[in-house]
Amino acid sequence: MLDRHECQEIRCPIQFVLEIIGSKWAILILRELFMGRRRTHEFLEALPGISTKTLTARLREMERHGIVERQVFPEVPPRVEYSLTAKGREVQPILAGLKHLGEQWLHQDACHCPMDPRP
Repeated sequence: MLDRHECQEIRCPIQFVLEIIGSKWAILILRELFMGRRRTHEFLEALPGISTKTLTARLREMERHGIVERQVFPEVPPRVEYSLTAKGREVQPILAGLKHLGEQWLHQDACHCPMDPRP
């Protein structure tokens, strides 16, 4: 979790949330967890391009912030599963909004973006 000093430095609520879930792959990892518990190999199959190192780092960050729970089963070899906590499930309306917006944008014609280089 962010310590008290870090929390006091962040004044914007949007910045605060993005500090926690805005890193690359985090939203897609959360999307997978909304479908249920996942093991490392299931994330790797569902998210082509993510490395094991990056996946582990993102899961640990989200676990540290209380969004993801890691459960280790005493088996040989050890089995580890990840799931959302109650706090993690609070992200659902944000993901639903992103999904809705993406659906709208995918059905629109291409538009001019001010960030595109001018011809």
